[in-house]
Amino acid sequence: MQNHSPSDLDRLGDEIAELSAHLDAATARLLSMIREFDARGGWNSGFRSCAAWLSWRVGLDLGAARERVRVARALETLPLLAEALAQGQLSYSKVRALTRVATPETEARLLGVARAGTAAHVERIVRGWRCVDRRAEARETTLRHAGRALHVHQDEDGTVVVRGRLAPEVGALLLRALDAAREVLYQRSRAAGPVPPAADPAAEPPTRAQQQADALALLAETALHHELDPGAPGERYQVVVHVDAAVLADPDQPGQSVLEEGSHVSAETSRRLACDASRVVMRHDAEGRLVEIGARTRTIPPALRRALLHRDRSCRFPGCHVRVGQGHHVRHWAQGGPTTLANLVLLCRRHHRTVHEEGYQLERLADGALRFRRPDGRPLPEVPPPAVVPADPVGGLRAQHDAQGLRLHARTACPQWLGERLDVGWAIGVLHPLATRAFLAGREGEIPRVLGSE
Repeated sequence: MQNHSPSDLDRLGDEIAELSAHLDAATARLLSMIREFDARGGWNSGFRSCAAWLSWRVGLDLGAARERVRVARALETLPLLAEALAQGQLSYSKVRALTRVATPETEARLLGVARAGTAAHVERIVRGWRCVDRRAEARETTLRHAGRALHVHQDEDGTVVVRGRLAPEVGALLLRALDAAREVLYQRSRAAGPVPPAADPAAEPPTRAQQQADALALLAETALHHELDPGAPGERYQVVVHVDAAVLADPDQPGQSVLEEGSHVSAETSRRLACDASRVVMRHDAEGRLVEIGARTRTIPPALRRALLHRDRSCRFPGCHVRVGQGHHVRHWAQGGPTTLANLVLLCRRHHRTVHEEGYQLERLADGALRFRRPDGRPLPEVPPPAVVPADPVGGLRAQHDAQGLRLHARTACPQWLGERLDVGWAIGVLHPLATRAFLAGREGEIPRVLGSE
């Protein structure tokens, strides 16, 4: 075993600490660049999110990429923490933990905790902090749930007055149902044709409030008609598209491509919807009269869909890992492409639209591999080429920070902790805005017991 003098080991330890400070300062710059890239939508070139782009382009695990984006966004409103990281005074681990709970009002006191303690101390403080936040949120949710009510009474003139308070998720469900009911009523009135103007105010178009009342009536009638059965979980609205075969085969050909109610959609939209849907073939004569209608069939049979899901597992677009997807014909069936496993690929909804309507191209090579291209024809590889790294990356990093006037050394990020015992309950009681002594006393010491102490 080779012996090293204490002074050599001290120097090695100082170099490790100094380089770590340089890396943290560089990480601050990296997060700033990620925040700008995210805000300007640089990732929106076929990717679902900035994190998905980072996972593909930089090679980060998707969870780590999401965390980088989250921290980058949070630091935009936390200038003290951002500056401390940029100066190499705080490690990325500490900043990452603090951004889970810090606000512009509390970041100064949390920054003091981070400078004084270790990363383990910061994690424990953050866990305690979030415990108080969760308990406050749970109490608020409980009170909100207890306050739910619906008051219905009949007025003197016979009308029924409805007034109530609903939980947010129930309210959202009601609003969505009212929107759907209003749309149904609107389509009915539109199908009935325009109503001539009348002098009677009662014949005027209904106001928004009146539409809401009519929609509620339709919801009640529908619920009673179906005996309050919400239906199977798998049921969903269907979109019906009428498209000519010539348009499916060649988007440049003339012909119809319209929704059921008559709204025009692009030929590529029809091709995307036809990739994986039920289809009914109708034949018309030269005058447009219907002469034959076929049975409804699935474009991709259930057995073939199971094989597709087993083979692809998730969306095959580079950088995407969404497991729920649609079957895409590499060569569209309307152009003679077979509905076989070799001609199918699994794409999520977002990237199915990307390939059809946004100009991205997809082909399967002779060896079975997939090749994606951007709208301008440039290839979009499954694994991007690595970035160019200088011969001396550490020296380059130090030189860059020296040029910025950033003087980093082995003690830059050293915590001020002297080995004292950490009492998390007391710390949260002092630091957290909600955890006042009166609050803690009112809970009979509940929070300190949950948080514990060393």
